[in-house]
Formats: sequence, C-alpha cells, structure tokens
Amino acid sequence: MTSKQRAYLKSLASSLTPVFQVGKSSLTPELTEAVREYFNRNELIKIAVLKNCADDPREIAEMVAERTKSQLVQVIGKKFVLYKPDRDKPRIVLPRD
Repeated sequence: MTSKQRAYLKSLASSLTPVFQVGKSSLTPELTEAVREYFNRNELIKIAVLKNCADDPREIAEMVAERTKSQLVQVIGKKFVLYKPDRDKPRIVLPRD
C-alpha cells in the first residue's frame, strides 16, 4: 500500500466510530471472528482498545491484521484502523500513484 492510498483510507476512517472494543481480556478468538465477519460487509473498520487492556494497541492491531488477513492503516493512541478489500465487489477504490 502506498502512502497516498494510506492517506486516502485515513481520510475515510476519520468519520468512522469504533465498531469493536478490546478490553481486559485482550484479543480473544471471539473478537477475531467477529472482526472477520464484519469484513464480509465492510472494507474499513475502526477498533478501540480500552484503558483496562494491558497490551500495546499497536501489537493488538498487528495481531488482528495478521489473523484477519487485512492491512493495518493506522494506529492513533488507543484506536486503530484496518482495511480489507472485498474480493468480488470492492467498494473502496484506492487512488493510483
């Protein structure tokens, strides 16, 4: 992903509210599965890490991205954004270089 594409996705994600929250139990298989299912309907997702979670938000974001085969767009504080294009009908068209 190029910096131009990443910037475009960041601009789209700025208006999103977090759909999932990672809490005290950190990253559970149920949360990973829920994120995977959410990607069936949406290509861009914002997730919040609550204050009672002891793990680093960047590490959590990287693990979720790896487990869901998505791309990490950004980590800001305790929130992160993931992107996974739809294979059949991509709704987000990324700009070219």
